[in-house]
Parts: sequence; C-alpha cells; structure tokens
Amino acid sequence: MTPTGAAPAAAVARVARVLAGAGLVGAFGHVSARAVGGDGFLLTSTDPLASHAEASVHLLDVAGAPVSAGDNGGVPLEAPLHAAIYAARADVGAICRTHSPAAVVWGVRATVPPLLHGLGGLAGNVVSWTADDDLVTTTAAAQEAAAALGTADCLLIRANGSVVTGATLEQATVRAWFLEERARVALEAGPDAVVPTGVDARSRHHAAEEARAWRWLEETWA
Repeated sequence: MTPTGAAPAAAVARVARVLAGAGLVGAFGHVSARAVGGDGFLLTSTDPLASHAEASVHLLDVAGAPVSAGDNGGVPLEAPLHAAIYAARADVGAICRTHSPAAVVWGVRATVPPLLHGLGGLAGNVVSWTADDDLVTTTAAAQEAAAALGTADCLLIRANGSVVTGATLEQATVRAWFLEERARVALEAGPDAVVPTGVDARSRHHAAEEARAWRWLEETWA
C-alpha cells in the first residue's frame, strides 16, 4: 500500500479523536499525516486530542518547522520524530504516537509481544527500541528512532510508548489499536500461552479486516 499523499487537517483531527476515545492516548500523544502533495506534514497540537478539530492541526515543513499554526495548542516537542520517519520512509503516509497501556508495558520490557492471535497480526511488523527515557526532540534522536523503526510498522520505545505508521491515517489507526490488543492478549495469556501456527496465512485477509476495523473505530469514537 502506498501513501495517499492527500490527508486533510479534518482527517487528522478525526483520528486524534478516535485515538483518545479508544484509550490509546491520554494527556500525551499526537497524530500526523503527509500534507497534500507531500510538501511537509500535518500534526496535531498539544491540546487534548479528544477535542481536536480541523483548526487545531498544524502544518509543518519537511524538517518539522511550523509553516502555519493551528488555533489551539502548540507544536508537540516530538515533531522531529515525525519529520525523520517521513524522510526515511517514502511508504509512510501517517503516524500515530501513542501511549496505550499494554503496549507501554511491553515497551518497558524492551521486547516485542508474541503474536498469539490472528487479529494481533493487524499491528503489522513490530520492533523494539531500547532508547533512553528522554523525549525524541532533536534531529539526531529522531534519526535514531527512524533507524530503529527501519522497515517495520510499529516501534515500541522503552519507557515511552509507541510509534505506529501506516500508508494512510486509517491504516495507522487500525495498527495502533491492534498493537494494543496484541500486547494485552500476550499479557493476559501469560508465559504458558501457546503460539498458534498459521497466523501468517491470516495476512491475506488484512486489507478487508483493516477496512472493517477502521469503520468500527470511526463509528464508535470519532
């Protein structure tokens, strides 16, 4: 799947509300998408994501510097993180920066939760980054994060939540939801869980499942 390259601010704000309603973010977290034409990106503000509207979203250039300010809230400190991932990954069209509970637990373990059920595969390829406890606020740190993500879809950051990418806002949101579910199932199943066979074959249904999951998430929380 390739990025749409045309995500309006209203769509970014809608995903912000979905992430907040679904419990994938709290006071902290942000959403971005490549701007129309790929010239920079749109990023949510520091206001609560649950209250985001189109006017809340900032337009940043490719380096992560503000081009136009939203009406509410400042630019998140981790704007360089988004800029570095977009620069490194032409296939990424959207990013969800989350702090969902179960995924945070796996992040502090500096491991990747095992894939124990079919829907967990909707998180995509998950990797772990054993960074320090600081925020990713500098170009150097952001480039390290992008390198740690590599070609994967989700990055669990030790002691600092997760970064979830997608070709589209919808795909990134669905992956964020199922990253949390994958981690939660692994936590609740415990060390004696049996890793199933044939989970990889389930991927042939992912496109249809992603579309259905997004419709549910949007209808429930947008």
